[in-house]
Amino acid sequence: MLIHLTINQQTHQLPADAKVSDAIHAIDARPPFAVAVNTVFVPKTQYNQHRLHHGDRVEIISPVTGG
Repeated sequence: MLIHLTINQQTHQLPADAKVSDAIHAIDARPPFAVAVNTVFVPKTQYNQHRLHHGDRVEIISPVTGG
């Protein structure tokens, strides 16, 4: 069974038992970044435990640098 969710405004399908770490892997994100699920910050220590659900909105945000 798969769940449908949005990662950085793109629709994705992940296994029903997917965690935040699976979403990070799905888009091949490279550190540093921060993660929010449904606009709630998820600490890095919770990436392997925070379960995702059908319809979740995941944002994986990298810092902007420059000057």
